[in-house]
Amino acid sequence: MQKHKIARRKAEEALTTEELLKIEERYCSWGDTVHYVPRPNIFAGCKGSFLYDDKGTEYLDLQMLYSGVNFGYRNEDISNALKLQIEKLPQLACQYLHKEKILLAANIAQRSERTFEEAGRVHFNVGGSAAVEDSLKLVRNYTGKTLMFAFMGGYHGRTLGATAITSSYRYREKYGHFGDRALFVPYPYCFRCPYAMKRDTCNLFCLQQFEKLFETEYYGVVNKKTGSCEFAAFYVEAIQGTGGYVIPPQDYFSRLKAILDRYNILFVDDEIQMGFYRTGKFWAIEHFDVVPDIIVFGKSLTNGMNPISGLWAKEKLISPKVFGPGSTHSTFSSNPLGTAAALATMKLIGKHDFASEVPKKGKYFISRLKALQKKYPQIGDVDGLGLALRIEMCQKDGYTPNKPLTDAIEEIGLSGTLSAGGRKRGLVLDVGGYYKNVFTLAPSLFVTEKEINLGVELFEEALNRALRQVA
Repeated sequence: MQKHKIARRKAEEALTTEELLKIEERYCSWGDTVHYVPRPNIFAGCKGSFLYDDKGTEYLDLQMLYSGVNFGYRNEDISNALKLQIEKLPQLACQYLHKEKILLAANIAQRSERTFEEAGRVHFNVGGSAAVEDSLKLVRNYTGKTLMFAFMGGYHGRTLGATAITSSYRYREKYGHFGDRALFVPYPYCFRCPYAMKRDTCNLFCLQQFEKLFETEYYGVVNKKTGSCEFAAFYVEAIQGTGGYVIPPQDYFSRLKAILDRYNILFVDDEIQMGFYRTGKFWAIEHFDVVPDIIVFGKSLTNGMNPISGLWAKEKLISPKVFGPGSTHSTFSSNPLGTAAALATMKLIGKHDFASEVPKKGKYFISRLKALQKKYPQIGDVDGLGLALRIEMCQKDGYTPNKPLTDAIEEIGLSGTLSAGGRKRGLVLDVGGYYKNVFTLAPSLFVTEKEINLGVELFEEALNRALRQVA
């Protein structure tokens, strides 16, 4: 029996990429996002800003697990904390306490209290969608209402509750009627203004249109006699993630919050992609002079290791008197491996000046991309905040969305056949945007200037090859 197991293990280790892909094609569900590309990649290693396939080909990763690995692959501080926790307390039912959970919650809550001058508490779960679900329960529990506002282009997850406040109909179409679907409001996407206005002269026309909903009861939102509103909360992303890293005007959210406050509508800030210094601040919403009622977070809290997600909420929403024991629950919600990795992440953040380092790196990266934009009219828009960067691909007119070109660039990058930098390499990019024509760049916060330069060179090589394919 033992010899049989050893032989089987050796046979599995000897499988080629082609053999593995055939097995995957037969036995793995295609319901996830792996098969968005014609030929999926199989990676075998990672370190810092790079992934490696089984042949040792190096791929520069400019999306870092959808901003889930802000602090680089195999970060030693976080990996070592995880190893220590495995030896000490790797498993524990979440109905019991352990030190790391308590210290992690206190760290996040105290930091948010200093930032927003608001007392609050932290509640944990596992994935981002689960944390969004918990926030919906928190909102419903406090307000007694079930309807939400959310943005066109917004993405909050794929569970049923999160899908109801995610704008893409594609995610809902196969799953029946969503009676509590959010009312979707245009996001201030100034490069593609849905009202065909100009940013410098519009005076936030999109926000004026939202405010009009409250002018009369016949717009279906508010009772003008009592001032009561049917909607409980507005779910926002300070910078849209899947929507294409769209960055709003500076005063948009403060003006939106003023409207919401008049009608007792909660402001829920989804930081799952943008939290933990992706934009140069701990929370992206800090850039916009707004105090949210609830913050939802996840992804880079554990740097992609043993996921932990969660939410921070103001005390009035989450105090034990309001949100008592058993209000929501998940078996692995505060698993010790996750909390240990997360606590190590918070300690790592305390050792580095990301507040100054990230904006500097982002500014340099943007300058390189802007120089590229001048050479290629197909690069319609380049923008960014910290190290959340966007490249919008267009036709030669610099505006009409160019999805075929975007897809070709992504596939060429994943082919691992680029030669910039003097040897065969690959480039890992993520595609988002309303028309799936935007590269959303989320490099490691430890990305070096040399790696930024390499990324721009690899992107330009892929772009030139793609232009020959789709021109």
